[in-house]
Amino acid sequence: MSNTYYRDRPVTPSLDRSPACPFDPAPSLTALRAEQPIARLAAPGGAPGVWMITGYDLVRQILADPRFSSRYETHYHPLAGGHLPPAPVGDLTGMDAPRHTRFRKLLAGKFTVRRMNLLTERVTEITRERLDAMERQGPPADLVEVFAQPVPALMICELLGVPYGDRDRFRSSTRALSDAGTAEAQYAAFAELGTYLRELALAKRAEPTDDLLSDLATGGDLSDEELGGRQLTAGDTVIIAINAANRDPARFSDPDVLDLRRSAAGHLAFGHGVHQCLGQQLARIEMRVAFPALLTRFPTLRLAVPAEDVSLRTDPSQVYGVHSLPVTWDRG
Repeated sequence: MSNTYYRDRPVTPSLDRSPACPFDPAPSLTALRAEQPIARLAAPGGAPGVWMITGYDLVRQILADPRFSSRYETHYHPLAGGHLPPAPVGDLTGMDAPRHTRFRKLLAGKFTVRRMNLLTERVTEITRERLDAMERQGPPADLVEVFAQPVPALMICELLGVPYGDRDRFRSSTRALSDAGTAEAQYAAFAELGTYLRELALAKRAEPTDDLLSDLATGGDLSDEELGGRQLTAGDTVIIAINAANRDPARFSDPDVLDLRRSAAGHLAFGHGVHQCLGQQLARIEMRVAFPALLTRFPTLRLAVPAEDVSLRTDPSQVYGVHSLPVTWDRG
C-alpha cells in the first residue's frame, strides 16, 4: 500500500470513479475503507481538521450522534471548495435541533407508512400515464426527462399541494424534502439501471429498491471526541462517504455485486438517525411500481448510446447520477 494511506499521514483521496463502473465508489475510497475507515484529509491553508469516514459502522454512528452539527456554515469541505454557505430556506439537511425537529414535524404527517401505502394506486396511475406518453413519443427517449423525473416529482407535488407546472414553488417545496432526497435518489437509481442492463430482466420479478439504493448516495462538527481510535477536536469537520459505507464488506456480503433478489436491509442511502429520509416509504413504493411497469411495457429497453457517452452528474452538492439517459426499444 502506498504511503498515502499510512495511518498517521493526511490523505488526499481522488474521487475519480472508474469509467467502466461509474456508480462504484472511487477506488481510493475503497482503499481507505480497508486501511483507514476514518482518515484525516490534507486540508490546504491551515484549515481545521477534516476527516473522511468510509466504514459502515462509523458512518452509522456519526449519523445517529446529535453532537455532530449538520449546519453547512460550520463545515470546511475541501472537496466542495472550502467553507460552505448556510443552507437555503427549507433545506432540512442543513438544520440542527430544535429547528430541524420543528420543521420535520410539520412534514412527518404527510409521510406516514399508512398514507404511503394508500398512495400505491396513484403511483400506479402516474406511472401508467408516463409510460403511455413515452410509448406515444416513441424511441429514442431520455428516460430521466420522460419517466424517472416526472414520476417522483408529480407525487411530491401532489403530497405538498403544489401544481407541477409551478416550477418555482416546486423547487422551493422540494427543498424541504432534500433530507430525504426521494426524487433525487430515484433519478439516480433509474440511471443506474442503464449501467446494469444484464439485471433488467430480474427487475420484472423482484423488488429492486434496496440493493440498487445501496449503490448510490453521496459532515459535521462536534465536541472533543474519540472516534474509531482517532482523536477529534471541537471544530473538526467530518465527511461521510455513504457510497463507500454501503459497500463495506464488514457489513454486507459480496457488496460489489448487484443482486436484485437479495435484501440490502440496513443500507444508509436513506440516511440514519434524526435526518433519516422522510420520504423513503414513498420512494420504495414508487420504485416497486415503476421498475416492473417500465420493463413490462418495454421489454427490449436498452441504452441508445454507448455507456461511456452517458453524461454523469458529478456536482458534490447533488446526488451522483446522470444528466440524461438516452434509451431506445423495439416497437411492438
